[in-house]
Amino acid sequence: MNLPFDPIERAHENWTRRWGASPAMAAVTSVMRAQQILIGELDGALKPFGLTFARYEALVLLTFSGSGSLPLGKIGERLMVHPTSVTNTIDRLEGQGFVCRLPNPSDGRGVLAEITDSGRRVTEEATQALLSMDFGLACYSDEELWRMHEMFTRLRVDFGDFPAPVSGAAEGR
Repeated sequence: MNLPFDPIERAHENWTRRWGASPAMAAVTSVMRAQQILIGELDGALKPFGLTFARYEALVLLTFSGSGSLPLGKIGERLMVHPTSVTNTIDRLEGQGFVCRLPNPSDGRGVLAEITDSGRRVTEEATQALLSMDFGLACYSDEELWRMHEMFTRLRVDFGDFPAPVSGAAEGR
């Protein structure tokens, strides 16, 4: 795009003239633009693997589970997405041979998604690609990234995603 001016700053200047200064408006607009940039970059890096970032996240979650499988409801809960999105994601991953569906032995009506060997392989390869590009955030230092993480943790706690962490819990990094 490469505009000769910052459109978010310009929007904030116009906003300020009309309604008064709003750092929140400038911040949220910047966050939304950053999300667009990152999704584009991450999806682009994952495209050679036949993945989107949403599908990659589901594979990583299954990789982290002890058995390599989780109920679809648990996947949605952990990824904080709607059940319809989970179904769509698992459908696509299953079509690619990266996961398979199994009956849930502890819930007769439930279904588990289980990562396959090819799903594990593609997860490893895709992870290396994302790590090599610092998940699109190479312009920040590690210290800045941790600060950013902490700032968004506060927002997520305030929103009710989870309880506030116990002080000092993040020191194990």
